[in-house]
Amino acid sequence: RRVLSYSGTFVNQQWPFSPETPHGAWGFHESLIPNSPAKPIRIWMEVGDRDLYNPNSMRDNMHDWVIANENMAKVLAAKGYTYQFLFVRNAGHCDRLMKEQTLPEALEYLWQDYPKMPAKL
Repeated sequence: RRVLSYSGTFVNQQWPFSPETPHGAWGFHESLIPNSPAKPIRIWMEVGDRDLYNPNSMRDNMHDWVIANENMAKVLAAKGYTYQFLFVRNAGHCDRLMKEQTLPEALEYLWQDYPKMPAKL
């Protein structure tokens, strides 16, 4: 299992409100991952220092993409996940130039040591 994430939306974008997940995707790094068994997964994620932040949409302190991605990286490290986290300076949300520069490396990282399947004739 592999995950490639550019500007991951680990923020509270949930609508409508659900009492089971009151903080939306912010809850992934807040409680879901820390309180769940680790999964066999390799993750490559990136966020730019000029990524999305909208304090006016909801004043709940759960709408900062940079902090959310940094929090996710910390939780993944604490759980022992195999992951790579890039914090890119002067890059915005899903920045095109940043993706052009990093996508080859990201794909190599995600698929390294992937078992080779025999070709079917």
